[in-house]
Parts: sequence; structure tokens; C-alpha cells
Amino acid sequence: MTSGSKFRVGICGAGIGGLTLAVALARYPDIEVVIYEGAQKLGEIGAGIGLFSRPWELICKLGLDEELLKATEIRPVDGPVSTFNYRLSDRPEGLEFFTLVTKGNLMTFHRPDFQNALLRKLPRSTKIYCSKRLLSYTQRPTGPVELYFEDGSTATCDLLVGADGLKSAVRRSMFTDKAKVAQSEKRMKEAGEYEASIEPTWCGTNAYRALIPTERLNARHPGHRVFTQPTQYLGKNGYVIAYPIAKGKLINFVAFTARHDLEGTKFNGPWVSPVDSSEVTEMYRSWEPEVKALMDCIERPLRWAINTVRPLSTYVHGKVAIIGDAAHASPPHQGSGAAQAIEDAFVLALALGHASTTRENLPRALDIYDRVRRPVAHDVHERNRINGQYFTFHHTPLDEDISTEETLRRLQDLSYRFTKNWEWAWSTSAEPVVREALELLNSS
Repeated sequence: MTSGSKFRVGICGAGIGGLTLAVALARYPDIEVVIYEGAQKLGEIGAGIGLFSRPWELICKLGLDEELLKATEIRPVDGPVSTFNYRLSDRPEGLEFFTLVTKGNLMTFHRPDFQNALLRKLPRSTKIYCSKRLLSYTQRPTGPVELYFEDGSTATCDLLVGADGLKSAVRRSMFTDKAKVAQSEKRMKEAGEYEASIEPTWCGTNAYRALIPTERLNARHPGHRVFTQPTQYLGKNGYVIAYPIAKGKLINFVAFTARHDLEGTKFNGPWVSPVDSSEVTEMYRSWEPEVKALMDCIERPLRWAINTVRPLSTYVHGKVAIIGDAAHASPPHQGSGAAQAIEDAFVLALALGHASTTRENLPRALDIYDRVRRPVAHDVHERNRINGQYFTFHHTPLDEDISTEETLRRLQDLSYRFTKNWEWAWSTSAEPVVREALELLNSS
């Protein structure tokens, strides 16, 4: 540890959550930060990121807004904005039934652009090591946390943060340790719950992701709706979302296929895999022309089996914490994964950087982070899950033999329900969570 540092934070994972935490901690020069990334080089898997006003407030507080605005033509708007069009699309002729109006607009980014903006804001003193995939860690009541990597190397830190995603090695090690302690004290039910918290489960949904060059789609379907209006095309057991990113050069495309009856089971096969486009286009062959045009433009989409982390009993243990998908990976049906990771990082950095936090009382700072962030993340997790059911008409029968008037009535009722379930993202602020954390930090 360098001279003048009060403690060293080791961050496993250089995704959105890990890098945002490093940027937030850079505001405190007496905290040393080291990032360990499992990949051979820094790079983001995925396509688009969307941020509503709640996370954008935190982006501005971290001074990241100016850098991020260089990566998009979109500018933040405060007033009411038409954000998504909604269409009933699982039939030869589509039907537009709703326009989602939000307080403030959705800021969209190409994920690698977002990561690069974060990297540019890191101070030179931040050390980043690639090809360092964590295997496990050990911690004792006193002394540093010891890290063990798959390549046989080791490292130490005063506090470990797992920002290592869905398959988090930090979460695995944390809950394995907690299960062993519970077993040794004959708390077998609690031990079983800890063990069940280690592995993610499939939510029954697959997402097929692709980036479509705007020129290709324009040649196939000149003036397609999604060039100017982000759109969700809904149908029974599936939906498509598409919107422009990368300053309009690309269309971010995601098609979801849902088997809600398989929620909580294990997905057989790789969780992320390139597949032939026919695997997804087959399901959508009878949908409206706008959807068919999008389907005709995808090549070798990535199939993501949407696995989630069950609501955990804690995000911390001793001098170890988890953030982002490592703590609360949830279905992506409100586009809130990156936003939740940003909020985790902001609150955790606030707790660690507080004047009352020292190397000796780090567990207290982590407990405050856990206390204020976990209930919010769990609420968002459930809202994501419910919107996935809404968007695939899981509880809304829309047989083609019912009248157009009745169809519209049911769709209007559905749109009211999914909007009320989602409006936290643009109508609330993270400020109460931040304020609660500060009050707890100041209380002692």
C-alpha cells in the first residue's frame, strides 16, 4: 500500500459497476484502488445501455456526464418525453396502442463507448491488471483479505469488492464461507439458504442480441420506425426492442423468447452463445412486417440465457462486498442493470470515503451500504420480473377472435400496469438512499 493511503480496495471486475466504483473512489485520494479483470484485455460484451434520470443524476455528481455525452447524440431533457412506442405485433398487421411518456428522456449508449468513458476518468494511480480471474479469497478478523487467482498468483487488499458479474467468484466464496460457519454452529436451514444463493438460476427467458447497421436496415425497410423512435413490439411469449445507438450508426436489437413455466430451472447449454439467426426468426415468422424487416437484418445473434441471482440475505461479509450483477442480477425488462450497478457503486464509495471510515471499521461501512441498497435492488428485481410477464402477455389473453375494441381496452389496461410498475426509474431519485447512508455514517 502506498504511503498516505488509509486502506486499499481491490475490485474484481472492470465492467460498468467496477469502473464506476473506481471513478467514485477517485474522489478520495487516501483510498488506493486496484482492479483485477479476468479477461485478457478490457472490453465489454453487450450492445446498448439505457439510463433514465435516476442514474443520470449520479453520473452528473461523479462528473462523468461531459465525457459520456461525447459518445451519443442524445442530450438530457427534463420535461415529459415520448420514450417508447408499443405495438401489438404477433400478427400480420401490427397495432400501435401506447406511447410511454417519461419524466426526462432515456439516454442510450453503446456499451464499449460507456466503458471507455469511465476508463478515461480514472486517475493514473489506479492499477488495472487483466487476466486475473479470481478463484477464491480468505479473510480473517485481522489482517488483509487474501486473493487467489486462477493463474496461481495471489494478492492482498484491505477490502474486496466483487463486481464480477452473474457468475461471481466473490459471491461464491462469500456464501460458501457463510454456509460453513452456519453448519459448524448447527444452523442447517440457514446453511442451506446460503448454499442456494451461490448459483444463478434461469428465469425461463432467452434474449437474442444483435447490432444492426442502420444502412442495412434502411435498405431492407426504408424509413423504419426505429430510426427515430425506440420501439417495443409485443406478442405472446416474446417481444422485440430496438433503438438507435452509436450516434445513429447502429440499431440495438434484442428479441426475447419466454417460457415462464421454466422459471427457476437450470438452462442446459452455454449461457452466452452465437447462434444461427433462424433460431430466433422462426418464432417471429408470423409477426408484422416491421419485425420481419429487423429479423432479416440480424446475422449470428448472441443468445443470452437470462439467468438471475435469487434475492440474497446480504451483500456483505466482513471486509467483502458485492455489487451489480454479482449481488442482484435480474431480468432485463426495465433496462436497469447498469443503473443499479451505478447506484451500488455510488453508495458504496460514499460509505468508504466518509471521514468516519477507517481500515479498522470497514465492516461498519459495508453494513450501511448493504442496509440502504439491498431493499431497493430487491424491489427493482421483482419489478423487472413482473414487466417481463406484462410484455409477453403472460396474464393478458389477446386471442385474435376478440374485437379490436376489446383488444385495445385490454392493451390500455396492460400499458397502465407496466408503466406504474416501471415509473420508479424516471420519477424517483437516488437522493433518499444517499441521504439515508449519510445519516447512518454520521450517526456515530
